[in-house]
Amino acid sequence: MARVWYSYIGSGSPFLAANYFRAAVKPGCINGSNICAIYAYNGDINPQAPFSTNLNNYISNALLTNLPQPQDSGNAKRYVYLKS
Repeated sequence: MARVWYSYIGSGSPFLAANYFRAAVKPGCINGSNICAIYAYNGDINPQAPFSTNLNNYISNALLTNLPQPQDSGNAKRYVYLKS
C-alpha cells in the first residue's frame, strides 16, 4: 500500500489518524517542536488507522528530540516532520 503526506491539524493527539488530513504537496517544514506532517499509509482523507508501532515511535521520538524521524544514519526516509 502506498504512503502519502498528511498534515497535522495542530490540536488533539498526534497519535490519532483523525487529527491529520491528506496534503496535496510534500510539506515545507522539517524541524521544530511541534508535529507538522507524517508520511503514512494512504487511508484517503485521513491516514490509515491505527498507526504502526514504528510510526508511533517516530512521533514520540520527534516530540522528544525536536528532530524529524527516524534519525538513522545515512539517507533514511523521514516519516515525521516538525515545525516551530
